[in-house]
Amino acid sequence: MSLLTLSNVTKRFGGLTAVNDLSFTLTAGESVGLLGPNGSGKTTALNMISGYLPVTAGTIALDGMTISTLGPERIAHRGVARTFQLVRALPSLTVGENVLAALAFRKAPLWGSEAEAKIGALLESVGLAGRQQEQASNLTYIDLKRMELARALATEPKLLLLDEWLAGLNPTELRSGIDLITRLRQSGITILLVEHVMDAVRALCTRCIVMNTGSRLADGPTADVLADKSVIRAYLGDDHA
Repeated sequence: MSLLTLSNVTKRFGGLTAVNDLSFTLTAGESVGLLGPNGSGKTTALNMISGYLPVTAGTIALDGMTISTLGPERIAHRGVARTFQLVRALPSLTVGENVLAALAFRKAPLWGSEAEAKIGALLESVGLAGRQQEQASNLTYIDLKRMELARALATEPKLLLLDEWLAGLNPTELRSGIDLITRLRQSGITILLVEHVMDAVRALCTRCIVMNTGSRLADGPTADVLADKSVIRAYLGDDHA
């Protein structure tokens, strides 16, 4: 059975159709790239999967159960976690308190010494070992992303949605980020990755789904999809196809 199934999903904002009749499936353990030029509907698709936007039409199912009628907190409790294009930190709190917020509101909440131990393990897993007491407002860009990822992992997700998590990193940070996501993939978490950094897509994704103007343009093995003339045309224009 597929872990995630989108069936003819559409999202309209007034007269604008941002996602149009989108269908695809993810199998447990896959690491899949969701690609497309800016404005193609990728983030809108993630927002509907995670419940931040309601669908206009169609259905989204997780483990065979419809989740597209649920709010984001209930979808999170079903096993979906995400990061955002713009990191959503709680800057007045410490790094540890940011992660504690996720532990406290997940389906099986943690508090006290058990939560402290979990926070330490999560921060170590993303490269922030021993930094629980630092103010989140003092973190660098890459470390804010690491903290947000630790917070997402605190919910123990089946499905992790990464929205341009590697964007804006220098080459050293990018290599570190790819290594981190590789470890998550090897742990068995299913990953749907929105990304424009093609080196990262090739390294992390065995399969890619490409969107253009709200619709699915291609779906298949990464190398085949990135060589597809229609995909190249969507990204670069007719002269490069």
